[in-house]
Amino acid sequence: MDNHNNIKSLVKQQNDFFLTGKTKSLRFRKEQLIKLKDLIESHEQEIFNSLHKDFRKPEFESYLSENGFVIEEINMFLKKLGKWTKKKRLPSNLVNFPSSSFEVYEPYGITLIIAPWNYPFQLAMNPLLGAMAAGNCAVLKPSELAPATSKIIAEIINQNFDKSYIHVIEGDAIITQALLKERFDYIFFTGGERVGKIIAEAAAKNLTPVTLELGGKSPTVVDGSMNMKFAAKRIAWGKLLNCGQTCVAPDYIYVQKDYKDELLLQLKKEIIGFYGEDPSKSEDMPRIINNNHFDRVKSLIDPAKIYYGGEVNREDLYIAPTILTDITWDDPVMQEEIFGPILPVMTYNHIEEVIAQLVKRNKPLSFYIFSNNKKLQDILIDNLSFGCGAINDTMVHYGNPHIAFGGVGNSGYGSYHGKNSFNTFSHRKGILKKNSRIDIPLRYAPYKNKMKLLRFAFRNNYEW
Repeated sequence: MDNHNNIKSLVKQQNDFFLTGKTKSLRFRKEQLIKLKDLIESHEQEIFNSLHKDFRKPEFESYLSENGFVIEEINMFLKKLGKWTKKKRLPSNLVNFPSSSFEVYEPYGITLIIAPWNYPFQLAMNPLLGAMAAGNCAVLKPSELAPATSKIIAEIINQNFDKSYIHVIEGDAIITQALLKERFDYIFFTGGERVGKIIAEAAAKNLTPVTLELGGKSPTVVDGSMNMKFAAKRIAWGKLLNCGQTCVAPDYIYVQKDYKDELLLQLKKEIIGFYGEDPSKSEDMPRIINNNHFDRVKSLIDPAKIYYGGEVNREDLYIAPTILTDITWDDPVMQEEIFGPILPVMTYNHIEEVIAQLVKRNKPLSFYIFSNNKKLQDILIDNLSFGCGAINDTMVHYGNPHIAFGGVGNSGYGSYHGKNSFNTFSHRKGILKKNSRIDIPLRYAPYKNKMKLLRFAFRNNYEW
């Protein structure tokens, strides 16, 4: 049987299972989440090994940005899910007197989750948790570019869960295309803008709702009120986590001109402090995912503008932490999201110069402000559009499950994490219940002499 028929059969099985109503049970949802948590914890070392094989990622970093993140989300779901699933009372209004209003959260049905390669475990599992918590069935497609991690995900899910409930399908772009030909009730995609457009187009054919978690060039602004050593440490950490292969990594820096030299010096010191004089020998420095991405990232390094780093080794998929200076918007490194350990640094005199440049460009997924000036913080937040961000740190907002994480414009649409994941994979069904014993005749014909009372009802449309 070919892949298309296998996929068609799987979608039918999941649809049949969903229609039994079993996934809507709060007890069932919690049992499945607990089961998945136990499996992740019991397979922890295997997950670490797979991430090391794909990226040479250290175990500490794997737990910080992959396993630990998923376990935290599951714990939150188990604690809060009973409250989230309860019928929610809403206000009614005078026009509908007498009545009561409420909403209930219902699962969409069969969901398709397409995960990326850069955090291949966490970015596959985290949306899956939302789908499960909301009572959906799910087909999960991990990235083939991280084959070891894709394999362990498939083993954990497919060997322990009924395929009519959740199931992993491995494969390349051909498999993704076959999946997109089927009708799903919701699609969740994490990846790049180019593929995101393909996903959105495919979803539109069936009017399928979709969340797109994309990326972009996330700016970092540093002003003179900051301690440059403090700023450098947090920027370098955010930039070099996973060798820069992070959709919310600080893509480039705008630093106040008089403080540029100090920031550059501190960045260099912090990188050496993290990884030593030769980061290629550090066990804490991951590698680029494959040759294609290596070649792309390497091409963005202008040897004439290297302040620090620049060393590369294609056989080892190693690109050194690299700081570029004297950068302008015309440089190749500023034409696309870097997704690697390269940090361009630009300068400004007045913050209005930064705003004037950024408002002309695509809206980034994240934005970082390093400043102790509350007024400057507010000016940047009020005048620039971006998905989400942080003040005086980088990337940490992603790790707060109470913050809705998602993009805007070219960086995507829709959000998730914590309750926002539950909301994303749930349809909010609003219901108004009228009193059957009282029937106010205002709305019925004939309408003569009723206009004054109708106007009063709308003008005084109070809630209770």
